[in-house]
Amino acid sequence: MSSHDIQRSYIKVDNINLYCEYVVNDKPPILLIHGLASSVFTFRRIIPLLQKHFSIYAVDLPGFGKSEKPTSFIYSFQNYAKLMIGCINEFGIPNTYIVAHSMGGQIALNIALLAPDKINKLILLCSSGYLKRSKKLLICSSYLPFFERLVQYFVQRKEVRDHLKNVFFNQTLINDELIQEFGRPLSEKGFYKALICLLRHREDDLLPEQLQTIQVPTLLVWGEEDRVVPLEVGKRLVQDLPDAKLITYEKTGHLITEERPDLVFKNILLHTS
Repeated sequence: MSSHDIQRSYIKVDNINLYCEYVVNDKPPILLIHGLASSVFTFRRIIPLLQKHFSIYAVDLPGFGKSEKPTSFIYSFQNYAKLMIGCINEFGIPNTYIVAHSMGGQIALNIALLAPDKINKLILLCSSGYLKRSKKLLICSSYLPFFERLVQYFVQRKEVRDHLKNVFFNQTLINDELIQEFGRPLSEKGFYKALICLLRHREDDLLPEQLQTIQVPTLLVWGEEDRVVPLEVGKRLVQDLPDAKLITYEKTGHLITEERPDLVFKNILLHTS
C-alpha cells in the first residue's frame, strides 16, 4: 500500500489524544482494535487487502502505540470500550464491523455489551477470554516506588526476538522490522506506567453469563499453535456466544495477522458479505 493511500492523524476523544490510521471511501466501515502492548502495526498486512472493500479505521489504544499514555485514564476494558464507542461517533459512522486481536477482542465484546447497535458483526482474532483480575497483592505492590523498575526489568529481561518467538509459529517471519517495531515501546517510560495502570484497573474478562447475552454475530479466528491465548479459549467462547462460529488455522501462532494475512482477509470478507 502506498503511503498516500492511508491517512494518519490524531483525534481527541474524552480529552485523550488518540493516534489513528484510516482509509475513507464509499465502502462499509470497519474498525480495527489491537491487543496488549501492540498498536495499529498489528494490521499492516491486512489493511491493504481490506481497503478495496471497506472504509478502515485503526486506532492506537491509550497507553500504546503513538496514542497518549495518561495515568489519569482508568485502564479497564469497559472504559476502553466506551472510548472506542466515542471514536465511532467521532468518525461519524452510525455502526461498523469490528476486527479485534487478542486483548482487543475483550474490548470488542465489551462494546457489544454496551452498544450492540454500533456493531454489524464482530471478527475476533485469538481473543483473550476468561482471565481473572490481577491478584490483590500484585495490585497493592504496584503502588510501591520501585515497582515500575521491576516491571521494566521483567519485560526487558528477554530479547524482543524472544517475545516475538512466543507469538509466531513460523519463526522465519521474524525480521528486523518486526523487532524494531515491537521493541519501540520498551524504551518509552510512559509505556510502563500504562502497563501498571492496566494491571491495577483491568477487571475480570466477561463472564459466561455476560457472553451469553451478546447477540452480535461473531466470527472467532484462531491459530492452532497459539501459545498466548490457547485454542481452548476459542472453543469456550464459541459455546458461550449465542451467534458465533470458530475457524482455526493449522501451524499458526498468536500473531495471526502477520502469519496468515490472506486467510484472515478472506474470512473477514466471507463473514461481512
